[in-house]
Amino acid sequence: MSRIAKNPVIIPSSIKFFFNKNVLFLIKDKLKIKCVIHPSVILSITDNKIFFNVNKKYFNSWMYAGTTRSIINNYIIGLINGFSKKLVLVGIGYKAYIENNILFLNLGFSYTIKYKIPLSVSIKCIDFNNIIIKGYDKQLVGQIASEIRSFKKPECYKSGKGIRYKNEFVKIKESKKKIK
Repeated sequence: MSRIAKNPVIIPSSIKFFFNKNVLFLIKDKLKIKCVIHPSVILSITDNKIFFNVNKKYFNSWMYAGTTRSIINNYIIGLINGFSKKLVLVGIGYKAYIENNILFLNLGFSYTIKYKIPLSVSIKCIDFNNIIIKGYDKQLVGQIASEIRSFKKPECYKSGKGIRYKNEFVKIKESKKKIK
């Protein structure tokens, strides 16, 4: 049984919200987030607090309630502070730059990788080796960082060349030696 769903989510006064059938809308400035609620979860809103309860007809309804609470809480944190991921390109000749809302990556291949940036996320290249991904949706920011990293994962045999997260540690393995 999920215990996280027993804690209410507090909505700050800067965020407007309304609940219609099984859809919760969160609005701040020009951002509008639509969150569809599973039928097994029952929301009750009082004094800028969202309380979660379950419909006993459904199997694993507390599981859905805990997941729904975490998603709504992450949306609220994202609207207030935002989320960010930092990527570092490690390797000779590796570089990244942005032109016309497209991220170009030179990663040692014979071609340049082009990645179209979604509208709800902003990507900045501080220099040719550092990429910062920012957005209000935690899942989307992490997904985009993972997709960019998947173009060239760090190699454990060649001095860790590839795309890493900012504080990621890559353990370098020793290569096989010829015995004479």
